[in-house]
Amino acid sequence: MLQRVDLSLEERLSDTVSAAVQQQLDAMVPRLREEIEAVLRALVIEAMAAELSENPGSTPT
Repeated sequence: MLQRVDLSLEERLSDTVSAAVQQQLDAMVPRLREEIEAVLRALVIEAMAAELSENPGSTPT
C-alpha cells in the first residue's frame, strides 16, 4: 500500500510542479519579450549613432 501512495504522490507532485513552472513561464514570456525588444532597440540606436559619427555625411544602411 505504501508503494501505491508513493507512486501516486510522486505523480501528483510532478503534475503540480509542472503546472506551477508552466504558469511562471507563461508570466515571464511577455516581460522577456519587452526586455529583449528594449535591448535590441538600444543596440540599433547605438550602432546607428556610431555609424553616423564615423561618417557624418552619410545615411546608415
